[in-house]
Amino acid sequence: MSASGPITHVSDTARWVALYRAMESERPDALFRDPYARRLAGERGEQILRTMRKGTSWAWPMIVRTAVVDEVILRAIARDGVDTVVNLASGLDTRPYRLSLPPALRWFDVDFPAVIAYKREQLRGERPVCVLEYAAADLTNAAERRALFARVGAATRAALVISEGLLIYLTAEQVTGLATELHGQPSFRWWLIDLASPALLKMMETSWGQAVAAGDAPFQFAPAEGTQFFEASGWREAEYRSTWDESLRLKRSMRFARLWTLVGRFAPKRRRDEWRRFSGIVLLERG
Repeated sequence: MSASGPITHVSDTARWVALYRAMESERPDALFRDPYARRLAGERGEQILRTMRKGTSWAWPMIVRTAVVDEVILRAIARDGVDTVVNLASGLDTRPYRLSLPPALRWFDVDFPAVIAYKREQLRGERPVCVLEYAAADLTNAAERRALFARVGAATRAALVISEGLLIYLTAEQVTGLATELHGQPSFRWWLIDLASPALLKMMETSWGQAVAAGDAPFQFAPAEGTQFFEASGWREAEYRSTWDESLRLKRSMRFARLWTLVGRFAPKRRRDEWRRFSGIVLLERG
């Protein structure tokens, strides 16, 4: 992780997101506690946040996403019998250390070798609460990806795959390939993603597009058809959590959010539905 510029590689965004988790964790009314986040973000994370336009004021969607993903993971384990979690592009996520997970749960953290090496070094001496395996792999390498999926898929009965913060950096073709390969493993029964709309993609490009593109990590994936995009690859929507609705529930919304919600009640139903699908956390299941 180079320190030569704001964002020099897609993996640098993990430090940015870790700093958001640190900011939330340090609140007295925190939705979650990640005692490792600030250590992992480091000075590099601080530098990135300082350079991002409206970086601090737009922390709320990332915090909401983290909290909702936590909830869905814990529910899937308790209710649906998930015995394995496969966290693709895990970045600097620390859920195997900070969540109340069953000790027998198997958790795979998958990311670039440099990211895995950095996280292992920073968390040296810390003990995960479940059976954690780090898998250093380049998910853009088809051969590495397929070998990993086959190995993990053969060793589990009911897996939940997570790709939090990943898909937006991929092309539609790459997402289709990933979806198809995941569906090729019968034990991969659920897939938890975050999904942007074209309108959100346009907004993000305006605010942060230049910074992420400079690190060869442009925002790309935001299908106009929403979750229907995944149906051709064998996945269907099981649950959609609107980031906007969840922000109101969790009391981590943008400024004047309740006023905008009130105004929105007078909009046509089609417009209200579009706004709810502006951004969301989605649980997909095998079709």
